[in-house]
Amino acid sequence: MSSPTDGKLSVGALTALVVGSMIGAGIFSLPATFGRASGGFGAIIAWLIAGSGMLMLAFVFQTLAQRKPDLDSGIYAYARAGFGNYLGFASAFGFWAGTCIGNVSYFILIKSTLGAFFPVFGDGNTVIAIGVSSLLLWSFHLLVLRGVQEAAVINTIATVAKMIPILVFIILVAVAFDRELFVLNFWGTHAAITPDPDLAHLDDYGRIGHAAAELVVAPQESLFEQVRSTMLVTVFVFLGIEGASVYSRYARNPRDVGVATVLGFVGVLCLLILITLLSYGVLLRPELAALRQPSMAGVLEMIVGRWGAIFISIGLIISVLGAFLSWTLLACEVLHAAAHDKAMPALLTRENAHGVPSAALWLTTLFVQLFLVLTFFTEAAFTLALELTSSLTLIPYLLVAAYAVKLARSGETYENGAGHGRDLLIALLATAYAVLMVLAGGLKYLLLSALIYGPGTLLYLKARHEQGVAAFSGAEKLVFAVVVLGALVALAGLVGGWIVL
Repeated sequence: MSSPTDGKLSVGALTALVVGSMIGAGIFSLPATFGRASGGFGAIIAWLIAGSGMLMLAFVFQTLAQRKPDLDSGIYAYARAGFGNYLGFASAFGFWAGTCIGNVSYFILIKSTLGAFFPVFGDGNTVIAIGVSSLLLWSFHLLVLRGVQEAAVINTIATVAKMIPILVFIILVAVAFDRELFVLNFWGTHAAITPDPDLAHLDDYGRIGHAAAELVVAPQESLFEQVRSTMLVTVFVFLGIEGASVYSRYARNPRDVGVATVLGFVGVLCLLILITLLSYGVLLRPELAALRQPSMAGVLEMIVGRWGAIFISIGLIISVLGAFLSWTLLACEVLHAAAHDKAMPALLTRENAHGVPSAALWLTTLFVQLFLVLTFFTEAAFTLALELTSSLTLIPYLLVAAYAVKLARSGETYENGAGHGRDLLIALLATAYAVLMVLAGGLKYLLLSALIYGPGTLLYLKARHEQGVAAFSGAEKLVFAVVVLGALVALAGLVGGWIVL
């Protein structure tokens, strides 16, 4: 991964950070998540949109890593360079908060997985589940305090280990793929499962096998609605694409950052598409929708029996624990870098004897702990965490893409003009995709994001006070006013009951 002398990360280790960050909870939830939202055709369109948009964003990270190697803290540094201190802070804080809530979703899914075998864990947000998750959280806290390099080595090992059950799943589902079932699921029809009393039987989970049922087709949802319903999910499973960029200061060669980003993205995209589409050839869409998470376990169980669910569940736990480690490292690095640039309070620059940004780690762990407790009061804790994570992280992504547009239009670093038109087009497409995803997420998650961004601005105000400078410029005051207004509307919605968690 890195030589013992230079302490730097190779392209392989950087790619493992990208893959390890992207493959976590989301990939194991795809069959049921897409089954509820869309048919096969809608899923294909959703992945084409998401894959194309995120590929443009991956190219943006690659281009910026090459043209701005001095901006070595990635997603935060680009927003600050392009749009000033407050939006730079907002990018860092939004990315950090989204990462923390993403880690909460990991804990929920681990306990939901165990809940299939030990009912005391329920859907991952019972008192016992939250207690066990808290123990895991603080255990990882102690591990990361031992050193970033050591934690990155463990992440690389976990990345390799969690690929095994995913690849086995794809092979077995491909072998069992039923073309007729896929055709039935293709257009996303509503379907009711009516048991045939002469044939029907229930499996261990009380589900009716599709071979023993009569399919009743009702009018289908519009294709637009099917695709729209998957948009935040596709964003969530791509989160982590910036992993190599955030750690660019640890790279042996700045160019390795862009290569690792694209390699990691393409590999993960292929896995996501295969898992989604192959599942439509194993179960009817209503059966997919009815699976508990992690739904990959239910799909494999239908093919090979109980051991399939156990196998996927073990793989998920390894995957999620590895991804949690990756995201914790990313979250701490962003806070630490922002504090060094004086966008966060100076306290967050503190490191321990192992070079770990310890103050940032403490704040990260406490924030995750708070949201773990809050999951007890939510009905669909995993879905809420997944979609709120996506919404929070889209703003930093949008700012990075917009900075790439600004850089290309200004001609900076393009003295000879080479690549200027191509990079501008890619940046414009990435920006359009980020805007589309923000709109597809809907008003609810924008308002909930504002409710987190608003109080979080206190960290920025503290940092500006430490420097003895004005908090906001004229334009920044307007941005802050919009954030505060959104936060107040979200709070009113929660109290009034028209925003439901």
